[in-house]
Amino acid sequence: MSSITTIPHEQQAGSAFSKQAAIFDKIYADNTIVHYKRKRVREHFISLLKPGSKILELNSGTGEDAIYFAQQGHRVHATDIAEGMQQKLRQKADTFIDQRKISTELCSFTQLDNLKQRGPYDAIFSNFGGLNCTDQLGVVLASFDRLLKPGGVVTMVIIPKFCLWESLLIFKGKFKTATRRWFAGKGRTAHIDGKYFTCWYYNPSYLTKRLKNNYELVGLEGLCTFVPPSYIEGFAEKYPASFRMLQSLENRFKSSFPFKYWGDYFIISFRKNA
Repeated sequence: MSSITTIPHEQQAGSAFSKQAAIFDKIYADNTIVHYKRKRVREHFISLLKPGSKILELNSGTGEDAIYFAQQGHRVHATDIAEGMQQKLRQKADTFIDQRKISTELCSFTQLDNLKQRGPYDAIFSNFGGLNCTDQLGVVLASFDRLLKPGGVVTMVIIPKFCLWESLLIFKGKFKTATRRWFAGKGRTAHIDGKYFTCWYYNPSYLTKRLKNNYELVGLEGLCTFVPPSYIEGFAEKYPASFRMLQSLENRFKSSFPFKYWGDYFIISFRKNA
């Protein structure tokens, strides 16, 4: 497949994720909180979709979500800048789903004007902070109008500038982790199993201000506000009663102020004006 031109930060992230494609699924396969997060995001997104929707997925990774949505009867055009991830996705799709339900394209989400399959789409989807891998999120948001049908839905899962759980780690002496989002205006180095890249943090207001003229906000939820972030490994297994209680609290308050702003992520959805 031909290469694409991206800005250096995206190239860095794409290279990091490509190198981890072979083991990416194994890293998170047994993580109970990762499964919880995926379930929450999918329930939110599916509730907004019409049957048989045509979905554009950004930073699709190894295809966990693309395959799931295809199995629910939707068609997914899965894009990513990490060629290794796209290769893994295609291998998995061959096993799990009719290939006609999933198509792939190597494309940067900051260069969606170059997308070959331009839709228009019924929905645009991006999961687990993939859009945090750029300082040009405004460019990404501006490109949605040309790709999305009137009445179409955009759902994004974004890492915010403040996380309640993460900040509380300061009381355990983990100052670097607890404060890493606080002064990250110029980006912050992150890593996946030893592969490093730069990410930026965005609050919901950043997105709502840029989409308010042509879109209606239809959903905003905190994700892992009460439930701990997935990097606190083994919590669900060590403390099953506490984990169930925290899930119950999060389900109750996920859309309430201020908890919808304090998660490890937030899930945000907009509907394009008809």
